[in-house]
Amino acid sequence: MVNEPESMDELVHHTLRVLPNDGQIRLWVYRKECPSCGKAKMGKPKDPKTGKAKIRAKEYVCPECNHEIEKKEYEDTLMAEAVYTCPECSKEGEWEGSFKRKTIEGAPTIRVVCQHCEANIDVTKKFKEKKKKK
Repeated sequence: MVNEPESMDELVHHTLRVLPNDGQIRLWVYRKECPSCGKAKMGKPKDPKTGKAKIRAKEYVCPECNHEIEKKEYEDTLMAEAVYTCPECSKEGEWEGSFKRKTIEGAPTIRVVCQHCEANIDVTKKFKEKKKKK
């Protein structure tokens, strides 16, 4: 059973995609607690001048103890959750799996498998397109 987020502040990633044949998918990833102190959720480092998170940061930082983890290492340990309407069978479903992206047809992708018809629903990284077969 997936747990829908109440606020974007508790998420590392969120996307809502419209799929062909009236399908759609909403996928999100919750932030994890600091492995060092366990008191706060890890997040991107904040800019000291503006107080806003750095958009293209290469690491995640604990706001309590300043413990740092490299972005790829941290994101590979996270779990993604999704609710979807399958474009193949038109049934609604839920999915939970690794946030680790795999390269499918040349694009970084999270593959969601429909729990009813086992069709693949691919969520590619934004602005990345799969390579066309020749």
